[in-house]
Amino acid sequence: MSYASSILGLLPTGRRAIGITQLINKLETYLPPERVEPIREAYEFGAAAHEGQKRKSGEPYISHPVAVADLLADLHMDGQTIVAAILHDVLEDTPMSKEDIATRFGADVAEIVDGVSKLDRVQFKNRAEAQAESFRKMLLAMVRDIRVIMVKLADRTHNMRTLGSMSPLRRRAIARETLEIYAPIANRLGIYNIKNELEDLGLKNLYPNRYKVIEKAVKRARGNQKQFIGKIKDNIEAALEKAAIKGRVEGREKHPFSIYQKMRRKKTALNEVVDVFGFRIVVDSIDTCYRVLGIVHGIYRPMPGRFKDYIAIPRVNGYQSLHTTLFGPNGMPIEVQIRTEAMQQVSESGIAAHWQYKEGSEDEKTGHDRAREWLQHLVDMHGGNSEEFLESVKVDLFPDKVYVFTPKGEIRRLPRGATAVDFAYAVHTDVGNRCVAAKIDRRLVPLRTPLRNGQTVEVVTAKGAMPNPTWVNFVVTAKARTALRHYLKSLKSGDAAELGKRLLTQSLTELRLSFKSIKPEQWTALAADFNLKNASELFEKVGLGERLAPLVAQRLIPKDSAVSQPHESGPLAIAGTEGLSVSYARCCFPIPNDPIMAYVTTGHGIVIHREACGNLKSFRKQPDKWLSVVWQPAAGKLFNVEIAVQVQSRIGILAAVASEISATQTSIERVSIIERDGGVSTEIFEVMVADRKQLAQVIKRIRKMSDVVKVTRTLA
Repeated sequence: MSYASSILGLLPTGRRAIGITQLINKLETYLPPERVEPIREAYEFGAAAHEGQKRKSGEPYISHPVAVADLLADLHMDGQTIVAAILHDVLEDTPMSKEDIATRFGADVAEIVDGVSKLDRVQFKNRAEAQAESFRKMLLAMVRDIRVIMVKLADRTHNMRTLGSMSPLRRRAIARETLEIYAPIANRLGIYNIKNELEDLGLKNLYPNRYKVIEKAVKRARGNQKQFIGKIKDNIEAALEKAAIKGRVEGREKHPFSIYQKMRRKKTALNEVVDVFGFRIVVDSIDTCYRVLGIVHGIYRPMPGRFKDYIAIPRVNGYQSLHTTLFGPNGMPIEVQIRTEAMQQVSESGIAAHWQYKEGSEDEKTGHDRAREWLQHLVDMHGGNSEEFLESVKVDLFPDKVYVFTPKGEIRRLPRGATAVDFAYAVHTDVGNRCVAAKIDRRLVPLRTPLRNGQTVEVVTAKGAMPNPTWVNFVVTAKARTALRHYLKSLKSGDAAELGKRLLTQSLTELRLSFKSIKPEQWTALAADFNLKNASELFEKVGLGERLAPLVAQRLIPKDSAVSQPHESGPLAIAGTEGLSVSYARCCFPIPNDPIMAYVTTGHGIVIHREACGNLKSFRKQPDKWLSVVWQPAAGKLFNVEIAVQVQSRIGILAAVASEISATQTSIERVSIIERDGGVSTEIFEVMVADRKQLAQVIKRIRKMSDVVKVTRTLA
C-alpha cells in the first residue's frame, strides 16, 4: 500500500467524499491521462510533506488540499491548477521550498503556489498589515497567472465550510474578511457558484442568528410557494411551446445573503423579500432571449422600471442576461432571468467558463481578458502602504455599477456614486489631472456630479490645469483616489517646505536672527545633524510639525552670540491660501476675523482652531506646539462653517431654510438633522463663506423666517 493510500485510509468516513480516488475519477472525465498522472504524484508529494499535520477538526491536513482541488475540478480547471491546489499550503506549512516544487512539477505550478502562500515568515507591525501585504502579493501574482485567485477562492470556500472548529471570535474575523474581499472577487470574476456560497457562509458565521431567521423563513416560504411555482412554470412552458421555442424553465431560490442584502438596501420586511418567485429561462440564442421577453410580458404584466438588459450592456464581470420583474398571480412579484446556455455557463463558472488553459479551448477568451484588464488596473494603483492598497481594492470591488458613454459611444463601467472626476481618471490619469469641467448629455455640470446609467460624459481639459485637493472628498474610484493621493503627496511636500521656511523665519526673528543671514552650508550641516538629506527636507519636516521650528532655530545660534533670551515677534499671518500644510479644524470651523490659535501636528503641519474651541483644553499641556496666528486678508478664499438651526417641524421646512441660505449666494456643502423633540427639529448646515460678515448675513436672513426658533454657530 502506498503512503498516499494509507493517509486516505485515515480520513474520517464523512470526508472520503473528497478523497483522492473521487478526485481522480472526476478529473478523468475531462483531462487526458497524461495530465492526470502529475496530479497523482502531487498527492503523494503533498501527503508526505504534510505527514503528521492535522487540522483543528482533527482530520489529516492533506484532506484540505484535496477538497480544494475537488472544488476546482468541478469548474474543470486545468491539470496545473489542480496540482497547485494540492500543494498550495506546502510552502507555508512545511520545510519544502519553491525550488523543490519547481523542480518536481514545473515553474508555473511553483508560481501559483507561491502566489497563494501567505507571508507568515516576514515580520509586520500588526496582523492587519500582514494580511494586507499578503493580499497585495497575491493580487500581483494573479496578474502573472490568474489561476492564483482560482486556487485561493477554492481554498477560502473549503475553509469557510469547516469553520466550526474555530473560536467564535476567529470565525467572525474570517467571515468578515470573506464578505469584504473574497466574495466580491468571486463576483467580479463572475464565479457565482463560489460567490453565493462564500456570501451565505460569511453571513452564517458573522451573524448566526440573522442567518437562522432568514433560513427558517426561506424553508417556510418554499413549502407555501410550491403550488404557485408549479402554476407559473406551466404557464411559461405552455407559452414557449405555443411559440415553438425550445428552452427550459427553472425555479430560482434566493440565497440567504441576497435576501439579507435586499432587506438592508431597500429597508423592507423579511416576508416582503422572501415572498418573491424567481425563474430562469434558458434558450438557444440571443435573438430567442428577446422573443421570450415579449412572451413573458404577454403572460404577466411587467413592473415599470424593473427591466435590465445585461445582454446589450454586460456587467463588468462578463455576466449577461435579461432581467424583468412581473406582477404574478394575486399580484405577487415574479423575477425572471432570460439567457442562453453559454450565458448560463458563464453565470455559474465565470472566468472558468472561458478558461484558456483548458484542453482544446482557444475560443471565447473575453472573460479571461476582462479579468486580466481589471487586475492590471489594480497593479496601476499599486502604491502607498499595504493597508491603504487593500482599502482601495475593497472600494473597487463594490458590485454596484453605472454604465456611461464617452462622446464616441464607448461604454465605461464605474462604481455607483462615481462622479465626473472619476470618469476623467477612468479615461486616463492625465485627463483626470487636467480636467477643468464636465458635460453630461451636452450640458455643463459641476465636477462632483454623480453619474447615472446611460449618460454621455465629456471631460473638458486645459493645459496647465492641476487637480483640486477638494476632489479627494467626493471621488469614489480607487484609480482616481490613488492618482490624487500621489499628486497631493508631491504638492504637500512643496507646501510643507514653504511653511517650514515661514515658521523658521519667525523663530529666528525671535532670536534676533534673520533667515537670510543663515548660509546654505549651515542649513546643509544642520540637516545632516538630523539625518536628513538636505535643507529642503529639513524645511519640509518643520512644516509638517515633525521638527519644531524654535528648537531648530536654537541650533543656529552662533556660539559667540550674545543672544540669551528671545524677544517677541509678531504672530504668524494666515491667509487661508497656504495649501495642504495649513488646515482648519472641523470641530470649530474657524473663519476670517475669528480669534484663532494654531497647533503644530506631527506629520500634518498646522491646524487652526478658534480660541473658544473646547478641544483646546486637551492640547494645553503642550505649549511648545502652539503658535500665535492672525488672519491676513486674502480675496477669493472660502471657508467651511457650521450653523445649527432650530425649526418648528413641518413638511418642506428643510427646503425652505436651504432656499434662504442659497439666496445669499452661499454654497451648502452638507445638511443633517440631529434632533427631533416636541415638534422642534435641529438642522445642521455646513456652508462655505468668505468671512464672519457673510456668515452674519446668512444667520440674519434665516432668523427672519417664522418657523425658525433659534440660529447658532456650532462649536466643539
